[in-house]
Amino acid sequence: MGIFQLNHAVLFVSDLTRSVAFYTDVLGFRQVDMGGLKGAAFLKAADSTNDHDLGVFEAPGARPSGAGRGTVGLYHLAWEVDTLDELQRVALRLAEADALTGSSDHGTTKSLYGRDPNGLEFEIVWIIPADLLTDSDREAGKGIRPLDLQREINRFGGQTRGGVGISHTPSRTA
Repeated sequence: MGIFQLNHAVLFVSDLTRSVAFYTDVLGFRQVDMGGLKGAAFLKAADSTNDHDLGVFEAPGARPSGAGRGTVGLYHLAWEVDTLDELQRVALRLAEADALTGSSDHGTTKSLYGRDPNGLEFEIVWIIPADLLTDSDREAGKGIRPLDLQREINRFGGQTRGGVGISHTPSRTA
């Protein structure tokens, strides 16, 4: 049996309090008790089934990440949201926190990009459900276009559950 999903990521941060505040206040994670490890915090995404999704470990005096700009390293983590309304809400939160660095339409996915207080980059993505994908969406996925989020909300509806048939299976009804 092979790997089927990322369970959690661990980040080294220069200021634990500032980082926890960013991930909880801006991205909606909540802090969970994982045994009180000094200099660390564990965070869980709002709708996650993992015991935690993100560990943050304080490395006082550490410089911002240079990954991709001057050193090798992880470029970004990507988290999926369930609806375009949620993607829009996250876009506003990131903009308010001066953490939104861009957005892209990848054809099959609609993405926001941000940077945390340590310079670590991340992506927030909504995936077009498999049954709504068109050949045009698949073809557009071979490139990157500017994201027109309102156009996508008008096309799919703000509450359409993304990723159905791709990243998760449809809910069963009784």
